[in-house]
This record gives sequence, C-alpha cells and structure tokens, in this order.
Amino acid sequence: MFRVFIDGQEGTTGLEIQERLSARRDLEIVEIDPARRKEPEARRDCIDSADVTVLCLPDAASKEAVALVTRPESRFIDASTAHRTADGWVYGLPELARSQRDAIQNARLVTNPGCHATCFALLVRPLVDAGVISPDYPVVAYSLTGYSGGGKKLIQTYREGDPDKLSASRPYALGLKHKHIPEMQKVSRLSHPPFFVPVLGPYYRGMLVSVPLEVRTLAKAIGPEQIRELYSARYEGEPFVRVLPTFDEASLEDGSCLSPLGCNGTNRAELFVYGHAEQVFVAARLDNLGKGASGAAVQNLNLMMGVDEKTGLVA
Repeated sequence: MFRVFIDGQEGTTGLEIQERLSARRDLEIVEIDPARRKEPEARRDCIDSADVTVLCLPDAASKEAVALVTRPESRFIDASTAHRTADGWVYGLPELARSQRDAIQNARLVTNPGCHATCFALLVRPLVDAGVISPDYPVVAYSLTGYSGGGKKLIQTYREGDPDKLSASRPYALGLKHKHIPEMQKVSRLSHPPFFVPVLGPYYRGMLVSVPLEVRTLAKAIGPEQIRELYSARYEGEPFVRVLPTFDEASLEDGSCLSPLGCNGTNRAELFVYGHAEQVFVAARLDNLGKGASGAAVQNLNLMMGVDEKTGLVA
C-alpha cells in the first residue's frame, strides 16, 4: 500500500487534495494528530513513514519540512513557491516537454507549478521552442483569477466583506514582482521576466491567463491558424490539455465573452486562439484549485506512484 502524508492538510490546497484522494483504494493517507500538527517531531514521524509527502505549507515551512527528513529515500511534492526554481527539484508540469513526465515519475523532489505559471507555460513555452517567440521577446500576460487562490484570509474577506467593494475585478501585485514570475520566466525559457498583471475576480475559483502577440514583432510571421496548429501538435494525446478550434465561438458566453469558469471542477486546461493577421490573442483556462494546484499535485503523485496519471481526476 502506497503511503501519502499531506503536511498542511487544513489549508485550501490540502483539503482539496484530501478530497481527491479520500476514495482511493490504492493508497493510504498518513494521519497526524491534529493537536500535534505543528510539532516538528510529529511531522518528521509522518514524513518518514510515508512514501510521498505533499507539502501544502507556506514557503518557510516547506523548507523546514524537507530539512526534517531522516530517510534519504523520502519523496516530496511541494505545492508552495519555495522550490519552483531550485536546483535538484523537478518542475511538476508533465505537459511542459516530452521528457518532463519521465522526470517527474523518477524524481524524489517535485515542485508543483503555480496556477498562473501553468497557464503561462502552456501558452508560451511551445512558441519559444518553435522559434515563434525569441527568448528576449517582451512577453505581456494578464491573469483573471478567483479569490480562492489567496488562501483562507482572502476567502474570508470576500465571504464576509462589503459586497459593493468586492463586486468588481481588481488588479493586484502592481509592483510587478508577483511570486510566480521567476518560474514563468525559467520554464518558458525567456531571457527576461514577463510583464505580468494578475487580476482578482469576484468569484471563488477559475482562471484565464491571456498573452497578446503582435505578429510584426514575432521571430516568425505566423497567424492564428498556424499557432493553433502548433499547439495541437504539441499537446496531441495529452489527457488534460485541450486545444479549442481557432476563433471558437462555442466557448464564448453570449457570443462574445470568454469566461474563466469553464474548467471548474476538472483537472483540464483549455487553450484558445483568437485574432487576425496582425494581432493574435492566446489564452489558457483552468481551475486554479484543480490543474492549478490540487489536481496537479494528484497528477504528479500518480506519476510518482507509477499508476495512470488520470486516476482520481476529472478531465
């Protein structure tokens, strides 16, 4: 029986992972005494008794947890930001490259991607690899996201705060130093950090990340149809990535609006391409608590267990 310990199971991500694993019969969840969940000795015992520990903790606590281990064969999936660009950690996005799935399956240390970064990498990395975007291209990205990604404090603010104040979308991280930017740059093979603005929406879960492209500034002259074909070839056979038809009107609400909510409750990411010969708009949509967090952790866990990566997940 494969044993899994969720360190930080009381947080939003931990609870979602627990929900996805609770009905599984191919693994056992290692339980910690709730009264001792912050005690290093109790956590060490759980980590040492597990085959894989999933860290759903703040960055400093995640680093502390890895330092607690006494068994060199102990394996980790870290859902925090702490190790996403660290040497020795495998980036947990199986769809990133052809070799990434094998790297995750054989890794001892896997870092779960950020939700914004997952969308961004799915959109940008194929364009860099194909030479459409040069590594020094000034990439701009916007992300509309549900407030659940901000954790318990922000969730409470939205549920108990002034509805008039919280009814509109609100850009944040306006110092342009959002914590996902380093991984966005690294895994997409960019020479410079992208210009990234996240926008907090007045809804619980769901995410839509968009990247505008000026065709005249690209390394290769390419239009919407060719970009869509590039994505389709790159993600052919991927169980959790869907590339929608170019100019897909069926995905638009009221015939004109692309909603961030369309992948909620799934581990699916959807890619869209709109535009014309001079300008192209590419976008990725996912559930920020699914493929953007907990679902991604379970997908990585499945690979590390050596079982079908779709086990326990909704595509």
